[in-house]
Amino acid sequence: MRDRDDEGRARNARPRDAYGRPLPYGADGVPTMPEDLDLPPAEALAEAQRLLDADRPFHAHEVLEAAWKRAPDGERELWRSLAQVAVGITHVRRGNPRGARALLGRAVAGLAPFAADPPHGVDVAGVAAAVNALLAAEDLPPATPVRLSLR
Repeated sequence: MRDRDDEGRARNARPRDAYGRPLPYGADGVPTMPEDLDLPPAEALAEAQRLLDADRPFHAHEVLEAAWKRAPDGERELWRSLAQVAVGITHVRRGNPRGARALLGRAVAGLAPFAADPPHGVDVAGVAAAVNALLAAEDLPPATPVRLSLR
């Protein structure tokens, strides 16, 4: 039986660890972002950066995904790509280098059109350089250092 919210939509109510992996019911987990998160772009970037700096890329992805869902058409790919970067880092942390490389490669491609004139002060060139450094690494063990500045 799946967990459901008050409206009957499927929701996973299991607690999560710092990298978003489900834990057994009743375990102490790390709070996730609310489903209806709605932050202005500057606040979304600041919160995502705070979470990345705290090595919580799964939670940063949730913030960036919320921004992606609410972004105007011309910015959606930027936010989607930033969310993919965070998910790629999540895969690194979970020990899934293949999944990390796939998502990070898509993210770099999605960021490219925004390099010349990035909205909201996003450091597209810096993010792309950090992602390309990860992609160039021979190995991506879970403890791989990731330094990423969104702005």
